[in-house]
Amino acid sequence: MGVVVRNDLVVIAGTEDDLIKRHNEWKDNMKNKGFRVNMNKTKVMISGEWQITQKAVRWPCGVCDKGICNNSIQCTSCQKWVHRKCSGIKGSMYKVMNSFVCTGCMNPVTGTGCTSVDSGDNTDLELVVKFCYLGDMLSVDGDADAAVETRIQIGWNKFRPVAPLLTNKDISLIVRGRLYSSCV
Repeated sequence: MGVVVRNDLVVIAGTEDDLIKRHNEWKDNMKNKGFRVNMNKTKVMISGEWQITQKAVRWPCGVCDKGICNNSIQCTSCQKWVHRKCSGIKGSMYKVMNSFVCTGCMNPVTGTGCTSVDSGDNTDLELVVKFCYLGDMLSVDGDADAAVETRIQIGWNKFRPVAPLLTNKDISLIVRGRLYSSCV
């Protein structure tokens, strides 16, 4: 599934072609109504079975980014190692090891090395793994880690200016307690 995001508008589609088609239709409709679209602010995120992950693994698989082991094959194009199950190879890996090309290299939009998507009118849309949408952080892997980290950071940024009041000995303990309770 692909997602195009621009400020507070989201375009969702099941395939890359459908996503580009819907995005261009929206852009043309905006242009017909006299609005200009800033393509530099438009981002694309691909999730689902084609998701892009950035896990901290020493030797990541070129397709799924999980750690590889001894039953892997190297892509002749990007030089990344790929699990046998991710490679789609049936039979002997030895026979195809000199000509193997991973799915990331065969389909550059869904591969982990791609940084943009061509929207068809000489404009590249930046490919991202997370973005802020209506104040909430969304990530390609669907977990809430980025959203939680962002909310905690926002909370600390709001709390820091109030912290000197909480440690001020001239303010009564009752007032400091109320201030603390209202912050929490």
